[in-house]
Amino acid sequence: MAHTIHVDVVSAEELIFSGEAEFVALPGEAGELGIYPKHTPLITRIKPGAVRIKVADRAEEEFVFVAGGILEVQPNTVTVLADTAIRGADLDEAKAAEAKKLAEEALVNRESKIDYARAQSELATAIAQLAAIQKLRQKR
Repeated sequence: MAHTIHVDVVSAEELIFSGEAEFVALPGEAGELGIYPKHTPLITRIKPGAVRIKVADRAEEEFVFVAGGILEVQPNTVTVLADTAIRGADLDEAKAAEAKKLAEEALVNRESKIDYARAQSELATAIAQLAAIQKLRQKR
């Protein structure tokens, strides 16, 4: 049996994934992170994007979209505390495209009374979600 690490991906609403994995990849604040069993302890922020989990004894990876959050790594445990997390199978491309369009319109419309930082954040999240959907499609 391969060496594994326990992985929990949790959002504010629910536990999205919990199980043993051989490998985890996710978008860290300073770039893409790859975590294997017995990794050095680490705490960092994560950016919106795809969390790929190579589940032990399964050919296909588990795929979760996160809209940012915190990553904690211990030698035998990885915990992803996400602002929002969506299982790969539950991603809705049309909804993400609409959110991107609305955020872009809000940024262009100078006369509206919007919070630009929030609109930029929503745009970045929508773009990351669309990119995650593309990655998931390529894996299939």
